[in-house]
Amino acid sequence: MSHIEGVSSTSVAATEASVVFETRRARDGKQLAIIRLNAPRALNALSLEMIERIEAQLDAWELDSSIAMLWLEGAGERALCAGGDIVALYQAMTTAPAGEGSDAEALEDFFATRYFTAEYRLDHRLHTFPKPLLVWGGGIVMGGGMGLFTGGSERVVTETSRLAMPEVSIGLYPDVGASWLLNRLPRGLGEYLGVTGAQLNARDALDLGIATRLIPDGEREALKQALCDGEFGRHPMRHLGRVLSAFEHRELAPPGQVAPLFDHLQQLVAGQEVQQACQQILDDPQARKDCNAWLHANRERLASGCPSSPHLVFRMLSRHRHSSLAEAFRDELTLSVRCCLGTELAEGVRALLIDKDKQPQWAYRGIAEVSEEYIDGFFAPLWEEDEHPLADL
Repeated sequence: MSHIEGVSSTSVAATEASVVFETRRARDGKQLAIIRLNAPRALNALSLEMIERIEAQLDAWELDSSIAMLWLEGAGERALCAGGDIVALYQAMTTAPAGEGSDAEALEDFFATRYFTAEYRLDHRLHTFPKPLLVWGGGIVMGGGMGLFTGGSERVVTETSRLAMPEVSIGLYPDVGASWLLNRLPRGLGEYLGVTGAQLNARDALDLGIATRLIPDGEREALKQALCDGEFGRHPMRHLGRVLSAFEHRELAPPGQVAPLFDHLQQLVAGQEVQQACQQILDDPQARKDCNAWLHANRERLASGCPSSPHLVFRMLSRHRHSSLAEAFRDELTLSVRCCLGTELAEGVRALLIDKDKQPQWAYRGIAEVSEEYIDGFFAPLWEEDEHPLADL
């Protein structure tokens, strides 16, 4: 391994590792700690191994007084993280039948105590980490990648950023804290993004407050070097802010898709029940392909998506309108495990990613046909309150 100037050679993980850790020394002896998701061919999809390794490293860096701030990025130029390791989840879901019995209980335990618990715990840790965290969100930032991105104290997008929570396409719902995050967007926008899986560009992310800065793609390494050429001192956030301001170029953002349609989107969704809101999106005359390509893509995603997913989106946003982030994560864990024990998530992943026939056979033919009792079942508690795997958040 070649030596990288400013990087402690003892802190650099092997290049074949799923996550690479580095530290770079600043002028005052303080250090910039870097986390790099290292699965570029898989668009840095977040595996359980990645999650556990990052969590362990955070434990060490939190106690290390020489670490002034953290930087989280994805290897390559295409993505921070395109989502969770959905294929691995599918393989686990299809190893045992859903329902009663020891096999189902073992499956539930896998998701509850391992993948989702670990992922949500890491996301919460990033949100509450006591040192500044910059997350570089160039390229694709979707699903589980949004859970990582939104945990940053500085959330950087680039000209190539594409952000989304597209879980409606696979029979899931926006998780990784989105039940909290989407509630903090302007009225109706969270519901719209959740049920359509709409993709946001850099300008949209800045306008909605999801991102804090726009730095050109080609400036990533120069920005790291500039941080280390200065001094973090006693107030590293001040140093970080000054350096970021020198590198920021918001004029490079593509035209916004959300802001010009703000009133229209609110009229479609805000204050409506799930069935009415979704029908208005589907019937929207502005969503014709020859009228507005972004609205059209969103409409098509909702039309082909799982009919029960919009119900889960609306229910979760209603439940967590005034919740804490920790409360949202605890509720999401229950709901996500229930989704894994049901039929829709496995069928959605099969159709989109395994067989790739894009012909999912959903349990319901349309959104209006989904019963309240069916949705209620997803929210039945799995644990006593004091036994919940995320009770300590």
